[in-house]
Amino acid sequence: MRADGTRLEWRGGGETLVVEPWGPDAVRVRATLMGDVVDSEHALLPREQVPPAPDARVELRADGATLVTGALRVELRVTTWFHEPVGYERSHCEVAFYDREGRQLLRELDRGGSLDLQARRFRPRLGGDLELTASFESDPDEKLYGMGQYQQHVLDLKGSTFELAHRNSQASVPFVLSSAGYGFLWNDPAIGRATFARNRTEWHAEATRQLDYWVTAGDTPAQITRAYADATGHAPMMPERGLGFWQCKLRYWNADQLLDVAREHRRRGLPLDVIVADFFHWPRMGDYRFEEEFWPDPAGLVAELRELGVELMVSVWPQVSVESENYSHLRRENLLVRAERGLDVQMAFQGPSAFLDVTNPEARRWLWETCRRNYGSLGVRTFWLDEAEPEYGVYDFDAYRYHLGSNLRVGNLYPQLYARAFWDGQRADGEEEVVNLVRCAWAGSQRYGALVWSGDISSTWQDMARQVTAGIHMGVAGIPWFTTDIGGFHRGDVADPAFHELLVRWFQLGAFSPVMRLHGDRLPYEDVTAADGSPRLRSGGPNELWSFGEDVYRVLERYVHLREALRPYLRDVMRAAHTDGQPVMRGLFHDFPDDPRAWDVDDQFLLGPDVLVAPVLEAGARERDVWLPAGARWTDAATGEVHDGGRTVRAQAPLDVVPVFLRDGALDHVVGRTTGAVPPGAPVP
Repeated sequence: MRADGTRLEWRGGGETLVVEPWGPDAVRVRATLMGDVVDSEHALLPREQVPPAPDARVELRADGATLVTGALRVELRVTTWFHEPVGYERSHCEVAFYDREGRQLLRELDRGGSLDLQARRFRPRLGGDLELTASFESDPDEKLYGMGQYQQHVLDLKGSTFELAHRNSQASVPFVLSSAGYGFLWNDPAIGRATFARNRTEWHAEATRQLDYWVTAGDTPAQITRAYADATGHAPMMPERGLGFWQCKLRYWNADQLLDVAREHRRRGLPLDVIVADFFHWPRMGDYRFEEEFWPDPAGLVAELRELGVELMVSVWPQVSVESENYSHLRRENLLVRAERGLDVQMAFQGPSAFLDVTNPEARRWLWETCRRNYGSLGVRTFWLDEAEPEYGVYDFDAYRYHLGSNLRVGNLYPQLYARAFWDGQRADGEEEVVNLVRCAWAGSQRYGALVWSGDISSTWQDMARQVTAGIHMGVAGIPWFTTDIGGFHRGDVADPAFHELLVRWFQLGAFSPVMRLHGDRLPYEDVTAADGSPRLRSGGPNELWSFGEDVYRVLERYVHLREALRPYLRDVMRAAHTDGQPVMRGLFHDFPDDPRAWDVDDQFLLGPDVLVAPVLEAGARERDVWLPAGARWTDAATGEVHDGGRTVRAQAPLDVVPVFLRDGALDHVVGRTTGAVPPGAPVP
């Protein structure tokens, strides 16, 4: 064992292990075989960009070392023994983590005597990569949160297993926060799995070059998430257009349709910040430009929208059709993802295509320069980065290769680097207010202005409930900008009263989400044909506030105005996300860690510190139970009744009311600064 300042290094048995401070209360642990560890960034910021650890200190001993940094103590214990079954001496270095009070937080798996277990188990793969399993002992009674977005209504992740891979509606962000007082980041973009069993925690990478993880300790969830943001990057300040209402459907297929909707919003006095030109506004996938027949004057469109106070968001897909005007150039320059075997077609929606390889800096540069020329020069500054997983036609993750390596080794970086392509380009061009909608994320995506939505989910009550826990987990995982398709994406029928109820309840949830955005592939469909009779991609049914009948409209109108009234409060909450790394949508445990019940409530959330939202998640429900966390007094926004925390109350929830409770008399802070504001959750007059 040797120390270089506060950096500890151990070598033995062909392994190199490095443990060093990576923030005031955190360490980074790396290990590899037959070589030196490397400074791959992946999710973590470079050491010089992370706050220093001025009080860090190390103590070397004959049998190992101790590293103390802030609230975290790391013990490295070296053992050497003659291993009779193999006939030679072996050595091992075990790593364990403790808080400032000496409580064990986490430790790498013990050898187990004759079991001869390995906490860091490397196995060779052809081509030089390594398959890796890292095993840990942890508190069997701890509760775990984070990991990004998986389509399940599960809050405490202890006892769960996760695929470390992205899919449409699944964003794998490998950070967990433990009720035991630590946060853990698996700083490896490899395809793999994570298992949080009572007897063992395991992280597995299908193909990697080194073990790489980061651990922090904190007394509260807020301290842990702050340290995590410091280590992986803070979200920028949400631009003002991100605080209001975003209108979208599948799809406005010509400029007149889109303008008519924006004009109608203004005629009715409805707030509107962003409206969307969705996919297949282009001639061929990968052309990255408007099709002139349907969008004859996009610069004029953007200008008129600006006069109405509305921003245009434009959909961009990373797929390039074999018929695209750009396909041959990108193929010649090796800027497309490559299939490892068979036909080099990775997706076939509306024809065969390949994905742009955004792990290649040259591909990212080309993408932004093309989008700047065809969109940015027209005044477009908000982009919808769809298909960001990427969504392979078949999720055979071992079948594709990137500039940075095999998909198995680096695949989970894709959505982060996709967002970075636009962030780097826009910032270099002087854009100070970047927010781009992305359908997936990995650790660190937040620093590139990524607003993540939960993908193509279905229009069901079960799917709506899953978005509550998804939003909470995304906030824990460091992605504070989160939204869903209000009403769900798949198959909501505009004329179905059952769907109307779901839409109303989802709209209420959306009004209190970090970003409020109406979208969906509604029924009935609309065929689209060009002037020459050739078909274009169909459009979905109407999806505007006034599309579902007058009774529904009155409720939606009320909540879109309420969203506008919340703007000053949302601005404050977004500022805390930017400066302090705090989630916008958060579990009750975040602000009330001393309340045991708060760690288990999976159908409520906090919007910032002061607004408790209890969405109605069941068809036909007109009341629901609400847990009010201990340690505060809560005002029912609909009735004005004040309740002490630490109890369950039965809240009335007629169709036009979502139960909302304000913390410690926060009504003035939440809505009082907006003229004419009405309390959240109050019934429609």
